[in-house]
Amino acid sequence: MRDPAALEERLSRPGEALVEDLRRLEGDIVVLGAAGKLGPSLVRLAVRGVAAAGTGARVVAVSRFGRPGSAEELSDAGAEVVAADITDENALAALPDAANVVYLVGAKFGTEGNEHATWATNAYLPGRVAERYAGARISALSTGNVYPLVPVGSGGCTEQDPVGPVGEYAMSCLGRERVLTHFARRSGTPMALIRLNYAVEMRYGVLVDLARQIAAKEPVDLTTGFANIVWQGYANEVTLRALLHADVPPFVLNLTGPETLSIRKAAMRMAELLGANVTFSSAETGTALLSDASRCHGLFGYPQLAVDALLTATAEWVRSGLPLLDKPTHFQSRDGKF
Repeated sequence: MRDPAALEERLSRPGEALVEDLRRLEGDIVVLGAAGKLGPSLVRLAVRGVAAAGTGARVVAVSRFGRPGSAEELSDAGAEVVAADITDENALAALPDAANVVYLVGAKFGTEGNEHATWATNAYLPGRVAERYAGARISALSTGNVYPLVPVGSGGCTEQDPVGPVGEYAMSCLGRERVLTHFARRSGTPMALIRLNYAVEMRYGVLVDLARQIAAKEPVDLTTGFANIVWQGYANEVTLRALLHADVPPFVLNLTGPETLSIRKAAMRMAELLGANVTFSSAETGTALLSDASRCHGLFGYPQLAVDALLTATAEWVRSGLPLLDKPTHFQSRDGKF
């Protein structure tokens, strides 16, 4: 993964278990929000997985495709591309029918001062999509932010633990889950709700945030001293494989890595790999946003890349000056304001 093409190939390389699941999955796959952070690699993964499974299913990538060339890239990869703003009722109604829907649409950054738009995107729009694709299997991306901050030694929240969103963004994400659950029950639409935190690859994520701070000689804030991370390639696979687990009421799944990552230790290791020094601006508090993904690992296995491999690859990427997405995670935020 030493250049963007190699990284994209690795992110979209289907494992045998995914191929087998796609072989069992009937019907086409529509990916809504296909041009976001996870979307392009997930679409490519679905295309390659379907080809390996030999089912002949279509993979339809839907987005506004605001970045020049992004639609063509997915078309060249083998997806059927539909440029559409699904907040428009006519555009949503005109989307191709499909037996399987992967829902990646969401709003996070810019929530502060724009709460109404965040709620419209995160809680109202999912209901419209659920009505449009009533009866289809839907795998919808949610977030671990629906949980409260918990003691670091707790191992994180399980899917059975009470939710406790902090701030408007997290509350709107819980709103998305509640609205989707309503439509699942009303129309018998099987769904999977994927509570993800935090996906990483070499161009963005918690480790890139740390690498950039260290390279810029900025102190690392340890107030939020622990986090969960997971290789994005694994997150993509699980999101697709969860289609076979969609149910009524929705199948709920925490999606992250098995470790409670120490930000201090990760920053020190990153500094070592970058040949730099690291300083810290605070001490760790006793709580963090943490999820227990044991259920996920029991169903789908462990992530292919462990933390040190991700640290090493990220450090090499940043040290080489390769492109970054410039989308900080703000994982340090404890007040829910983004």
